[in-house]
Amino acid sequence: MEVMLLQLFNGVSVSSILLLIALGLAITFGQMNVINMAHGEFIMIGAYAAYVTQLFFSASLPEELFSYYYLLAIPAAFLTAFLLGYVMEISLIRYLYGRPLDSLLATWGVGLMLQQLARTIFGAPNVAVISPDWLSGGVTVMSGVVLPYKRLFIIGLVAVVLLAVYLYMYRSHSGRRMRAVMQNREMAACLGISTRRVDAATFAIGSGIAGIAGCAITLLGSIGPSIGTYYIVDAFMVVVLGGVGKLIGSVAGAFGIGMTNTLFEFWTNASIGKVLVFVAIIAFLQWKPKGLVMMRTRSLD
Repeated sequence: MEVMLLQLFNGVSVSSILLLIALGLAITFGQMNVINMAHGEFIMIGAYAAYVTQLFFSASLPEELFSYYYLLAIPAAFLTAFLLGYVMEISLIRYLYGRPLDSLLATWGVGLMLQQLARTIFGAPNVAVISPDWLSGGVTVMSGVVLPYKRLFIIGLVAVVLLAVYLYMYRSHSGRRMRAVMQNREMAACLGISTRRVDAATFAIGSGIAGIAGCAITLLGSIGPSIGTYYIVDAFMVVVLGGVGKLIGSVAGAFGIGMTNTLFEFWTNASIGKVLVFVAIIAFLQWKPKGLVMMRTRSLD
């Protein structure tokens, strides 16, 4: 029972991290059809925003307030990545819509430049972000089963971000305009919607969510300029497996990959488990190439 509970919690924890990483990509790639190879670098930006917030608290504020730096680091990571994503969209991405290969190469180049900029500012070695005291320890469920507060906090953060994205996309006027533009751009423009503003806001929000993901990853270990490259492939797998353009598909894809990966690693090891996950995804996409959940619109019909 203890082993089963630990494996179940590990699967949910890995799935929640994958979902948080893939949520921003589900907006930029799934909604906008932009292959953003710099998504991993926006994760890196969020991680370094948390690191800078930590340095600010330790250098400028009383020691008793240091434990609360992480509560400010989350919005700081979102805003930093949001602003950089907005600048990137209005200066580069908006000229590459409908040109997937060009957007892939351009964003890949931007990602390399952002990595080099991070090395110039913070150095090549990894740096550590100290977890706040209130995230130390864990909850003891039974003898031999301890659920770390850090993992529980990440799961709660993912739930809050997912709810916020859902309310924005399906319960707000801005979200309806965003979905209208992504489903039928010409018709939305005829109805008076400023498609350029919607594009910029959508890309910036996706980048901001990637920044939150980077801030959450700092709780799991040290960070460096190339931290985003470790997660970019998994993020694309989640979006493609779940179905391009569907939020519920990304949730299903993240939990499917996370639980399956944990199960395979328990039976074999980390390397073979990752290979088996890739094989399972390829086999599934051969059967359902549009993913778990397909987007149906009049324009596609």
